[in-house]
Amino acid sequence: MSSEERMLISHLARRAGFGATPDELDRYEKTGYEALVEEFLNPSESQYTPDDLIFRRFANLHSSQGPAGISYWAHRMVSTTCPLEEKIALLWKNVFATGYAKTNHGKGLLDQIDMFREFGLGPFDDLLIELSKDPSMLVWLDNCENHNGAINENYGREIMELFSMGVGNYTEDDIKECARAFTGWTMRNAEYMALMSAKDSIWPYGRINRHFEFRDYDHDDGEKVFLGERGQFNGEDIIEIICRQPATARFLARHLYNFFVADETPVPQWNNIPPRDPAAIEILAHAYVESGHEIRSMLRVLFNSDFFKEAQLARVKSPAELVIGTLRMTGERRELKPERDPGRLYFDMLEAEFMGQNLSNPPSVEGWHTGLEWINSGALMDRVNFAAQHVGNRSNPGVSEMVDRIVRECSDISAPDELVDTCLDLIGLTTVSSDSRISLLAIASRTMNNLQDNGETNGQTENREDDDRIIEILKAVVSSREYQLC
Repeated sequence: MSSEERMLISHLARRAGFGATPDELDRYEKTGYEALVEEFLNPSESQYTPDDLIFRRFANLHSSQGPAGISYWAHRMVSTTCPLEEKIALLWKNVFATGYAKTNHGKGLLDQIDMFREFGLGPFDDLLIELSKDPSMLVWLDNCENHNGAINENYGREIMELFSMGVGNYTEDDIKECARAFTGWTMRNAEYMALMSAKDSIWPYGRINRHFEFRDYDHDDGEKVFLGERGQFNGEDIIEIICRQPATARFLARHLYNFFVADETPVPQWNNIPPRDPAAIEILAHAYVESGHEIRSMLRVLFNSDFFKEAQLARVKSPAELVIGTLRMTGERRELKPERDPGRLYFDMLEAEFMGQNLSNPPSVEGWHTGLEWINSGALMDRVNFAAQHVGNRSNPGVSEMVDRIVRECSDISAPDELVDTCLDLIGLTTVSSDSRISLLAIASRTMNNLQDNGETNGQTENREDDDRIIEILKAVVSSREYQLC
């Protein structure tokens, strides 16, 4: 059985990334847990499938429209050497939910993901300022329709309700004053984009970029009273006041806990239902204040905490996490090859949509509800079938590597307990329930009995059937309850 250190490292790799291959786990174990935390939090320049290679072979991704744009992001998530950059983008994509159905601009959504990568681990103040200038958010929550003398309260409400403080920590007057402060924050080319959105051509490079513009003539620079403070506040002032609030520290801490530690209730219920672990929230909120509101510092405290280390398999994987993690493990999207279906990742992300998560279209401004709400009978069938299908394909390089390694490391493949333990160890699931273990042992015994009944015991046939038996166990592992968790 694996060491406790390897168990913790597998846990960290699932939360700070999308899991790890056996070779990655070996390297991570040599690095050590605390050093690995720093490696995740302070990545070197990331390596991933180059854009020119993607666009040269898959010209349709130039348009970045809807699901096609998400396919481009999927290439990055599958191939990156710095998975926390993508994981943090996935977090903020859920918190600051923005969708193609209203923005009608896939490139803008990808630009937003770039912004999450750049600012997602820094001070929360900077992230909120960039979010408030983001063209997709300006359209999504109508701030481009927020004018001096005719305010639109949509963004003023949601920046407090869902993005920073939560219900119960502000008044209706605060919403109005916040909206006044954000007047004049709009898109430079909004009129042109509105005109072209219904009739432009997406070829060959897609729609032109949207850009932020501050129009001082449309900004209300009068005195405002916001959260008990008085002044001629603009948007930056409002964000500075918001980020100083104790409610913001706790609300953000709960978001990080929900995404990285253990499933919480949906955000709209947080005003009425206390945190799952109030002590952990206070620890993270303290880190927020002490670090000057830096997300990286909060995550350093989180990843090194006992409450994180003790929360193994306490979250249900989102569909995106399950799909991307499986594809990274099987290695089938490591390289772009002309002979492969160029739209394969598009269909993989459609699988995530069937499981309940269309990254280009969140269900509402609340984002996706997490935890057991990901699971119903249909979604569970899709999740199990997806993982088993990809892990069951011996031609996938990651699967082939796992099979070869199990053959080398398992001294007796005919022994069910040793075979099951080796398979679990390589997939990074070193602890499973007794029910899951009993089921896996039964499958291992049954497959061995089938081989003996066939009377095949020597040569190439024996090797092939050993491989088939190993793959059956791997398929059973990724069909287990524990593989649905992270």
